[in-house]
Amino acid sequence: MRQFSVPQFIEVEDKIFGPLTLKQFIYLLGGGAAAFIIYVLGGMIGLFILGVPILALALALAFYKINGQPFINIASSAISHYTKSKLYIWKRREVKKEDAQKAPAIEQKLVLPKIAGSKLKDLAWSLDVKEKVK
Repeated sequence: MRQFSVPQFIEVEDKIFGPLTLKQFIYLLGGGAAAFIIYVLGGMIGLFILGVPILALALALAFYKINGQPFINIASSAISHYTKSKLYIWKRREVKKEDAQKAPAIEQKLVLPKIAGSKLKDLAWSLDVKEKVK
């Protein structure tokens, strides 16, 4: 029987650019390019005001992990948490009077079929009706 090698560390990303993975390289390249464009357009003041936070974000995206999760996962979860509507089961909504008035009251009438046939059938039917009413 032939033996096949099974990859052991499938959760570890491959290092492509020296000690950096492809994602880390792209984050750092994008942050550096944005900081360079800000420096060219805004000078040193623009670099400190906008470029430093962009570089910090790029470094956080590339290297920072919280509880073993990459920063991009934490940031996307935080954004979706704050933008999506929330449903709290334990908090009751107050029913507005307008909503209660919109629902028409349905009257249920007991429909009795006409009795025909023998006395035994009539008696059986009346017993069934009494059991269902209770």
